[in-house]
Amino acid sequence: MTDQENNNSISSNPFAALFSSLADAKQFAAIQKQQLRQLTDETSASQDDSDNSVSESLDDCDYSVAEISRSFRSQQELCEQLNINHMIQRIFLITLDNSDPSMKSGNGIPARCVYLEEMAAELDEQDWLDMENIEQALFTRLLLQEPGNHLIYMTSVSTQNLSADRDAGEKQILHYLYACFQRAKEEITKVPENLLPFAVRCRNLTVSNTRTVLLTSEIYVNQNVYEQLVDLMLEALRGAHFEDVTEFLEEVIKALMMDEEVRTFGEVMVPVFDILLSRIKDLDLCQILLYTYLDMLLYFTRQKDIAQVFVDYIQPKDPTNGQMYQKTLLGVILSISCLLKTPGVVENHGYFLNPSRSSPQEIKVQESNIHQFMAQFHEKIYQMLKNLLQLSPETKHRILSWLGNCLHANAGRTKIWANQMPEIFFQMYASDAFFLNLGAALLKLCQPFCKPRSPRLLTFDPTYCALKELNEEERRSKNVHMKGLEKETCLIPAVTEKEPEFAHSYNLVTENLVLTQYTLHLGFHRLHDQMVKINQSLHRLQVAWREAQQSSSPATDSLREQFERLMTVYLSTKTSVTEPQMLQNCLNLQVSMAVLLVQLAIGNRGTEPIDLTFPLPEVEHSALAYVPEFFADNLGDFFIFLRRFADDILETSADSLEHVFHFVAVFTGDVERMKNPHLRAKLAEVLEAVMPHLDQVQNPLVSSMFHRERVFCSYQHAAHLAEALIKVFVDIEFTGDPHQFEQKFNYRRPMYPILRYMWGTDSYRQSIKDLADYASENLEAMNPPLFLRFLNLLMNDAIFLLDEAIQYLSKIKVQQIEKDRGEWDNLSQEARREKESSLQMFGQLARFHNIMSNETIGTLAFLTSEITSLFVHPFLAERIISMLNYFLQHLVGPKMGALKVKDFSEFDFKPQQLVSDICNIYLNLGDEENFCATVPKDGRSYSPTLFAQTVRVLKKINKPGNMIVAFSNLAEQIKSLADRQQQEEETYADACDEFLDPIMSTLMSDPVMLPSSRVTVDRSTIARHLLSDQTDPFNRSPLTMDQIRPNTELKEKIQQWLAERKKQKEQLEDTLK
Repeated sequence: MTDQENNNSISSNPFAALFSSLADAKQFAAIQKQQLRQLTDETSASQDDSDNSVSESLDDCDYSVAEISRSFRSQQELCEQLNINHMIQRIFLITLDNSDPSMKSGNGIPARCVYLEEMAAELDEQDWLDMENIEQALFTRLLLQEPGNHLIYMTSVSTQNLSADRDAGEKQILHYLYACFQRAKEEITKVPENLLPFAVRCRNLTVSNTRTVLLTSEIYVNQNVYEQLVDLMLEALRGAHFEDVTEFLEEVIKALMMDEEVRTFGEVMVPVFDILLSRIKDLDLCQILLYTYLDMLLYFTRQKDIAQVFVDYIQPKDPTNGQMYQKTLLGVILSISCLLKTPGVVENHGYFLNPSRSSPQEIKVQESNIHQFMAQFHEKIYQMLKNLLQLSPETKHRILSWLGNCLHANAGRTKIWANQMPEIFFQMYASDAFFLNLGAALLKLCQPFCKPRSPRLLTFDPTYCALKELNEEERRSKNVHMKGLEKETCLIPAVTEKEPEFAHSYNLVTENLVLTQYTLHLGFHRLHDQMVKINQSLHRLQVAWREAQQSSSPATDSLREQFERLMTVYLSTKTSVTEPQMLQNCLNLQVSMAVLLVQLAIGNRGTEPIDLTFPLPEVEHSALAYVPEFFADNLGDFFIFLRRFADDILETSADSLEHVFHFVAVFTGDVERMKNPHLRAKLAEVLEAVMPHLDQVQNPLVSSMFHRERVFCSYQHAAHLAEALIKVFVDIEFTGDPHQFEQKFNYRRPMYPILRYMWGTDSYRQSIKDLADYASENLEAMNPPLFLRFLNLLMNDAIFLLDEAIQYLSKIKVQQIEKDRGEWDNLSQEARREKESSLQMFGQLARFHNIMSNETIGTLAFLTSEITSLFVHPFLAERIISMLNYFLQHLVGPKMGALKVKDFSEFDFKPQQLVSDICNIYLNLGDEENFCATVPKDGRSYSPTLFAQTVRVLKKINKPGNMIVAFSNLAEQIKSLADRQQQEEETYADACDEFLDPIMSTLMSDPVMLPSSRVTVDRSTIARHLLSDQTDPFNRSPLTMDQIRPNTELKEKIQQWLAERKKQKEQLEDTLK
């Protein structure tokens, strides 16, 4: 204010009439100022240094008439009023005093303030702020659209002060109020006791005005207060002063909760969540900003009132539509990952672009970097869920309901059609990323009880899964939030007349386990399946790309681009499912699940584990009748996944795998504990996954003490594990499925390497031999012995598989010749494409059948090395001999040329190995004269020439000399037996039909009568038939070996006839001599 303005102010004041002149008035004001200063100095002498600003501010008094009027009050009151005015100015950075700044310098006055001109005009007799007008002043300040245009200097310092300008001219009212709150807090710690109540009132004013702003935001022009609230928290999190902001927010929330007449607290918070949703949905996994927003949400889920709004806010519009959950705020967060946002669309994907241009090390670094972000991301989601579960019974119920409803609405993800119709799938269900992240967070929630010896683990109550429709109140009281589980197929059928004993209330262990397992069932399984399919597609593309490069095909670039795109998908998918901590948590869960299911299988209803012993006890009303199959399916799926894509996890966790061996030993061979043969067959693949690699190479970084080999070879129930494997091998022959014939070969594929590994370990080999010995001793038992049935099926498979492989190789040979001759060149493009497709299909089929036949023949080779009695028994001898001779005929005889395709390795055709294995089987069984005598009876394929050709091939493929000599000697022995048999057959050639087996048309040696059809057959013939089909072959009525009766009369007649023919022959020979 200029001197002229000041003079005008004094002269126009009515108090000026008390003085004879303007000079007298100014002199009086100066005297009063001096006295007031002395008084203030005396009052302030006892205060600490922090209060000096109050007394120093008195130096700033100007000579306005307003000051002159104040001088008529008591000096004490005037001093206090000045101090209040300055304190208000320091807190709110506003003023009514527009006097000359040179007259009011000092530490107690802020450098800049917003001059409230209109209010000052209204209060023309008062230029100070007090507790009576501060509310009006603050409201006036908040309504200013451009507060920076009203800034004035409060001190004589004229240097530029950007910080003071920014603070006083803050446009965002929420930021301004928060800053006022902080300045008020600081004043509370500094002001003298007489000013403390006024400082506290100023602090409360910031809170009440913030409440007003949030409740009536529409009256503040150009102020998006909800955006400001989010930004305020965001800045606080970045600036490490988040606790200050939350203190302010707690006060505001308390005020809002006390006044919900204008707008409810929920209505205030919903726009904030809307803003968060819109911002988070566009963020990527590896953006730091994402984690700042998640920290904000972590605070919201810890704050009881906000958390209540949050769990209401995330409810989808249509709870029955699975995809709607992904559009909620929690769903948007769960959908963030390194997976492609739109399946198949690689453009704008931020991970693993152009992978062929990156080195393996670079890809590994990127994968590791993503894993670090994933670990942090999953931890944040876990903490959010944990906060909501622990905060209050209401938030716990609401978030569990959300999870249960979400899983129920997305149950269709597991349907077969869902994978075949992706367009519909992505409109109806939440994404793979959603379930992957949800599963990772739920796995973390399960970790406290995911320990094999945890007493909490066995508090799981499977009857939870049998509960039918409950109303909302029942779900709350019983703690049951999953829906539709009663429709799931369980491990064994429930006893229909027996109602389970349902609990009054289920614990969180039960609910967590069910929610987690169902989430993995909906999510992880599908991603694993995708990984396998992508892997297969990459292999096919790589082969096609290589062939195109070699032939300089124009399709090379297109194939390369397809390969690049698919490789990006593969690496992104693999990285998403191999985050180490998530895998370790899942391993802990599945090992614990193996423990839990075994304890339920042996009838343990307590909380302490019982040691597993065999034979297993009989269990009445087993709790397994309430355990859904997906519990066991998840376990199997996970270990198979680890073997394929993260094998190191298994190697370093070997000590926990004993529990998995228990699980396999108990369930694989026991239909009373796991009815589904497909699921039991899958357990064989689990066993292959957790057992040591056959070609394992020592990893120097992994201590040998953790090796799976040690655990597997020293397993205490080795005998039962081997028996369970052989049992399921047999059981899957008849699954009742219309595709059982094709399925059984896939199911048996992993069983061959397991048997081979077991055979190399003493304890397992002995248990297999014991099964064989039992079978030898009980060949005619009512139910054929397990091992006898196993060998019969093994030979059935070998015959079918190798025969099929031979047929496909022959077709491939023909097509390759046609192609090489140029016969395809004149075909139409469509016809040529069909030929190429046909050749590719034959190649895939030949490869599969070759792989399987190699395994079956190899298995027979090592089994016959120590088990002979069963193979040479008439039940099996004729079949195995005819099989071996038939294969030799194709592999070494004149027909072998038909199998000479271009590249044996492309189709996994290993003729040298097959010939070697077949010869070893002959040599293993050749010491038995009955076996050798049976070889020539194979009229279809046997000939002395065939064995001579086999010897030549053995020499050609450089087999050991002792093997060649031994096989040559065996060939000679069989030839002499063949000559003798030929003479005998000539003698018995005219046997009557009564003496011939009606099925095989061969002379019966041990005729038996079938009880229902009354037909007589040879014992070996019907015994062989009953191994595969326990019915009478003539009328299909049930039949077992113990029901057949010897036809003694016919046997005597045959023997008598044989004796007569033999005698006639001898007499004829004597005559000829």
